[in-house]
Amino acid sequence: MTLAVAAPAPVDVRAREALLTCVGRFGLAKTTIDDIAREAGCSRATLYRYFDGKPEIVRRAVVAEHERIAGVVVDAGRTAATFADAVVAVVTTGARELRAHEALQFLLAHEPEAVLGHLAFGPGDRLLVALGDAIAPAFDRWLAPDDATRAGDWLARVVRSYVLMPHPPVDFTDPRAARAFLVQLVIPGLESR
Repeated sequence: MTLAVAAPAPVDVRAREALLTCVGRFGLAKTTIDDIAREAGCSRATLYRYFDGKPEIVRRAVVAEHERIAGVVVDAGRTAATFADAVVAVVTTGARELRAHEALQFLLAHEPEAVLGHLAFGPGDRLLVALGDAIAPAFDRWLAPDDATRAGDWLARVVRSYVLMPHPPVDFTDPRAARAFLVQLVIPGLESR
């Protein structure tokens, strides 16, 4: 009997994952192309065949992480039995993903300027609209498409506000605390449309 050996991930995938690992360890400012190449198990020259440089790796890693996290969040909402359960699942899953994201947490703690500019004002609004659009399918069993998009947008704004606080009054990673807050203050506004 022969065992099938899994093929290594493509270079672009390995580079994105390597970037996230390095940023989680050293930060964005100190992570170099050489660090990324070493972590990805390839040469610097190989990376330059796939990317124009570190900024492109960062951009593509952010897009891939956005898609990955949105997929996890939507799946959590779609498996819920009720609309309220879906809202709680979306919020708690999203909060857990953000809290467990080592690269993001390192940046928030040590290089906030690398992140906060993308979460406030114009760029922040564009990001929240994109997040709202991405998580709207979690609610399509209960809401019309426009209402699902508004619910996604509103929840993205609520989670951003609380997750970025140094000491938030509600721990959205805790399903009980999240449910109590959401049932009292958020879900009635989403259902009343």
